[in-house]
Amino acid sequence: MKAFEFKPRMFTALKHYDKKTFTADLMAGIIVGIVALPLAIAFGIASGVSPEKGIITAIVAGFIISVFGGSRVQIGGPTGAFIIIIYGIIQQYGMQGLTIATLMAGVFLILFGLLRLGTIIKYIPYPIVVGFTSGIAVTIFTTQIKDLFGLTIDKMPGDFIEKWIVYIQNLGTTDIWCAIVGILSVVIISITPRFSKKIPGSLIAIIVMTVAALLLKNFAGVATIETIGDRFTINAQLPEAQLPGLTWETIKGLVSPALTIAILGAIESLLSATVADGVIGDRHDSNTELIGQGIANLATPLFGGIPATGAIARTMTNINNGGKTPMAGIVHAIVLVLIFLFLMPLARYIPMACLAGVLVVVSYNMCGWRSFMALMKNPKSDVTVLLITFFLTIIFDLTVAIEVGLIIACLLFMKRMSETTDVKVIMDEIDPNDESDIKLENNEHLIIPDGVEVYEINGPYFFGAGNRFEEIMARFGNRPKVRIIRMRKVPFVDSTGIHNLTNLCTMSQKEGIQIVLSGVNPNVHGVLARSGFYELIGEDNICSHINIALAKAKEIVEQ
Repeated sequence: MKAFEFKPRMFTALKHYDKKTFTADLMAGIIVGIVALPLAIAFGIASGVSPEKGIITAIVAGFIISVFGGSRVQIGGPTGAFIIIIYGIIQQYGMQGLTIATLMAGVFLILFGLLRLGTIIKYIPYPIVVGFTSGIAVTIFTTQIKDLFGLTIDKMPGDFIEKWIVYIQNLGTTDIWCAIVGILSVVIISITPRFSKKIPGSLIAIIVMTVAALLLKNFAGVATIETIGDRFTINAQLPEAQLPGLTWETIKGLVSPALTIAILGAIESLLSATVADGVIGDRHDSNTELIGQGIANLATPLFGGIPATGAIARTMTNINNGGKTPMAGIVHAIVLVLIFLFLMPLARYIPMACLAGVLVVVSYNMCGWRSFMALMKNPKSDVTVLLITFFLTIIFDLTVAIEVGLIIACLLFMKRMSETTDVKVIMDEIDPNDESDIKLENNEHLIIPDGVEVYEINGPYFFGAGNRFEEIMARFGNRPKVRIIRMRKVPFVDSTGIHNLTNLCTMSQKEGIQIVLSGVNPNVHGVLARSGFYELIGEDNICSHINIALAKAKEIVEQ
């Protein structure tokens, strides 16, 4: 097997870099940096941390993912998918617990890449991806209702259903000015693409609503519109790296959430890179991308940041504005640094209702309701996985949803695979016109001698199909002198298949019945030989063709 080579696309891109490409990357990076600003602030606050931590995450992770990732145009940073996970970890383990979980997730992502799991992760069933993505979107939307309408609620419950009960009970506390700011923000973001493809609607909404809130407060006496500054103290200084205190007990307790962060980060980053490949006609390196994501999640928490991954919306913005190489992602990080250092104090005037409006639009774009409804028309097994993953995500949490969804998908896959393996009984004669492994000089039918039964296994003989053969034999209940098992269409056999064959031979020998195998391919032959199976039936009872097997069976019957 060829050794894995860590080849970040940044270093290969610089070999053929020119002035024209740099200009394109510079312009794309500036625009993406501006687009990332309101999202980073909104994701940070919604995750339960201060707004500057969202920007720090976009800076550090965005820079590292562009330098060490396996995609030419991937833009990394905080994303909506992590909001619920981060919030839950902070509530249970505190900020230090989140830092440790993110560091562990970084290690897991690097291991995924080194173990070449990049291609495997992309095969996670589509209904699971749609189910938990839609579930996260609904959960994000639910968390923003309070700020969107300015509801007066002292303590918000963590449970999804309880949240909506509390919202309904407190509808009378709605602040009309907060509701206007929130709804107008949603409208501005929604209609902006009709007039401008370059300037993001979220940025326009934040600027317009912030100015409007200041005017209402200073000239109309409206003081009920809560802003970021009313809830947070903003620090516009770049933090120093700090390593959290690590204990074995803390690490053990955070393995599950850390794995959830790693798996979700891997899925989202590879999905984003795959979508980008389809647009630019490129092919990313999945394993290098995972390692780049892992390095980013190792570095980001040291500066107080939160988990990060590839962001589809920002990546597409990069492509649409002419980004060619990872240099655009580096420029985007530099732009965010400059905004952070010189303009961050102004963020304190941004209304919370406006940020809630930004996240409402994010949740709508994220929910993928069209894909959800399309999957509802698919086979019942896919619908089952979709709905279970969706409801587990919104009612419990994403960790449970992914674990249960994967288990159900694996069980359904095993069931489908077992259904592809067919076992049939050939009673009287075999038609050579339908047989590829018969070598006769004429086309006469092969007659099955008295006292001989022929069974054919068509498909892989593995744990999912192991019992089917025994069920077929039990149905007939005959006691022949020879049982021929044709395995010409068996591509592989696993331990359970070998165990079942061994039991069959042992039981048959007790009944005085000889087993003869026919048409065993080289791969299956090697597996059976290594398992010691041939010592049980004798290697002379392994035949390459059915005509040889029938001759051998006739000889045994006559003896």
